[in-house]
Amino acid sequence: MRPSTIAIDGPAASGKSTIGFHLARHLGYLYLDTGVLYRAATWAAQAQGVDISDEASVTSLVRGLAIDVVPPTIADGRQCTVRVDGIDVSWEIRSPRVESAVSPVSAYPGVRESLTQRMREIARNGRVVMVGRDIGTVVIPDADLKLYVTASPEERASRRHLELQASGKSVTYAQVLAGIRERDHIDSHRKAAPLRPAQDAVLVDTTALSMEAMFCEVEKLVNGCSEHQQHQGAYA
Repeated sequence: MRPSTIAIDGPAASGKSTIGFHLARHLGYLYLDTGVLYRAATWAAQAQGVDISDEASVTSLVRGLAIDVVPPTIADGRQCTVRVDGIDVSWEIRSPRVESAVSPVSAYPGVRESLTQRMREIARNGRVVMVGRDIGTVVIPDADLKLYVTASPEERASRRHLELQASGKSVTYAQVLAGIRERDHIDSHRKAAPLRPAQDAVLVDTTALSMEAMFCEVEKLVNGCSEHQQHQGAYA
């Protein structure tokens, strides 16, 4: 029997979102990149003029928000539609302004507690691939299948650098690598739900895996064709 709830965790640019989106489409499941909830909360705080450094105010605001994540309602390249109090913010939450402020917001315990409850409500419906940094350890520790997708910092920085160049942004590889390492440090040392693999998670190292090889490895796991072990490979 295929797993109904699939949790995928891992650091930035490890390939977890790409794998999760592909897997959800393959299975016909809801794809939920939980980072969009934290981005939505950050957007709301900025839109309402709340000081991002004011933990109490940000937490209070988030507790009163209605954040909905549903399959794409517009065919404009979005992976999902995100609404905050009924407002479609699917693209607004991808802005550099939100990007620069989401890390501290996502580290606030009260914010994480509030949004975790919303994620669990979504997971209860089943048939979901949920991607984030504490899904298998905190959000849905009883998920049917847990994956921890990782790659070396250098490889992740290279991927992100190529993405930024393709979008016309002028940034050096060294700057991207420094950002990746800073994000890793924040995520792994935060007091609330630090980034780490669940004890029963399958480790998938994508450092030397092509996209096709990534999908093949994960689909084998979903179809029950592999044991829980660390998966490594080379570019085809």
